Amino acid sequence: MSAKLDLNGKVAVVTGGGGILCGCMAKALAECGAKVAILDLKLESAEKVANEIKEKGGSAIGLSANVLEIESLRNAEKQIRETFGTCDILINGAGGNHPKGTTSAEKLTLSDITNPVEGKVTFFDLDPAGIGFVFNLNFLGTLLPSQVFCREMALKGGGIVINISSMNAFKPLTKIPAYSAAKAAISNFTQWLATHMSGVNIRVNAIAPGFFLTNQNRTLLTNPDGSLTARGNTIISHTPMGRFGTPEDLIGTLLWLVDNDASGFVNGTVIPVDGGFSAFSGV
Repeated sequence: MSAKLDLNGKVAVVTGGGGILCGCMAKALAECGAKVAILDLKLESAEKVANEIKEKGGSAIGLSANVLEIESLRNAEKQIRETFGTCDILINGAGGNHPKGTTSAEKLTLSDITNPVEGKVTFFDLDPAGIGFVFNLNFLGTLLPSQVFCREMALKGGGIVINISSMNAFKPLTKIPAYSAAKAAISNFTQWLATHMSGVNIRVNAIAPGFFLTNQNRTLLTNPDGSLTARGNTIISHTPMGRFGTPEDLIGTLLWLVDNDASGFVNGTVIPVDGGFSAFSGV
C-alpha cells in the first residue's frame, strides 16, 4: 500500500489467523497499528504469526480457539478484552473443505451407478456427517464468532466485520458441493448480518478470493515439481490475469473495507479478488 491506514487504538481479531491468507491479513492490520489477536485451532500456528508481528514491533497475541464451540470463543474474547480491550475489527477467516464432502469425479456417469468402483465417491456416496462438518466449519464458523465479538462492538457504538467468501459462492466448483454451498451461505449471511447490524453501526462485508495457493489446495493444483495439475491448468486458463493470487493481493481490499473514511457507506457487499475469474465466461 502506498499510503498506510492508521489503525492505532483499534483491536482486530482474525479467526483462522494461523493460515497463509489470514496470517497475511493479520500482519497487514498490525503494520497499520492495530493490536491483533490471532485465533486458530492450532495454538502453535496462531503464536507463530503473533511472534512474527511482535518481532516487527507490532502488538499481537496468538490464541487457540474452536470457531464451532461458542464457549471456546467466549474464553478467547475474555482474554483479548483483558489484554487489548474490546474488538473493533473482526475477520472471519476460519474455514476449509474436507474429503468427506468431496466427490471423486467432476461428473456422474451411468456406470458409476451400474458398476460402482470401490473407493470412488459419487454424489450418492457423500457422507452426511462430512457434508455437515464442512458446512458448519464455514457457515457456523462465521456466525458464532460474529455472535461473540459483535456484542461488544454494538455496546460501544460500532465496528467492522469482514467475512471470507469464495469464488465458489459465485460459480460452484466441481467435486466440492459442501464447500461451495457453505461459501454461498456466507455471502448470503454477509448481506443478512449487514442489514441486521446497521442499526448499531456495525458494517459487514465479505472478500471473495479467487484462486490462491495455500496449504489446503497446493497438492491439488500443483505437482511436486511445481508444474500445474490438470485442475490447476483449468483454473489458470479461466483466470484472465493468468496466475494464482498471492496473499498480498488481498490486502488493498481488506484495508479499504476496514477504513471508515474510505468505505464508510459500503455495507453488505461481497468483493471478488480473483484476477477476473468471475468475469470470464470461458469463451
